[in-house]
Amino acid sequence: MVVDYRKLQRGGHSPLYINGDVVERASSVRFLGVHLTDDLTWSLHTNKVVRSARQNLFFLRRLRKFGLPPDILTNFYRCTIASILMACITVWYGSCTAYDRKALKRVVRTAESIIGSKLPDLQDIYQSRCLRKIQKIQLGCSHPAQDLFTLLQEVPQHPGQKKTANEQFLPTSHQVPE
Repeated sequence: MVVDYRKLQRGGHSPLYINGDVVERASSVRFLGVHLTDDLTWSLHTNKVVRSARQNLFFLRRLRKFGLPPDILTNFYRCTIASILMACITVWYGSCTAYDRKALKRVVRTAESIIGSKLPDLQDIYQSRCLRKIQKIQLGCSHPAQDLFTLLQEVPQHPGQKKTANEQFLPTSHQVPE
């Protein structure tokens, strides 16, 4: 896979040789369970995740049909479907398109309707995991990125209103518009 950061990609790329052999180019590759594409979008990954999660919704429906209580259905959701949806979520969710996020939300809403109870939103899980990661980086004195994150001073936006943890830690590109 060749990743080209130039705006205009004139002509093709010259072949890459290793030990005299031409390296085959791929438009996408799966690395640690995450699908990376040469155009650096996450649509392929989210499509694969949604497809896999939807396949497991069938089993959730079957368990509900057998009359299992909602707490067991929720546990099954967390073990099978949520684990698929949330795998490496801090890597890819922040850069997903609105269309991809809608497809992911649709899977969660479908599971909610099958179980009959509210499930955590993927956006909230993404934010809490990012914040937890940032806090671990800040506390780890030997982490190379420790100096990159500093707490902002609490400046009220309106009288009596403090900034949320989301606004203090996350870069503006990863903040959720309210």
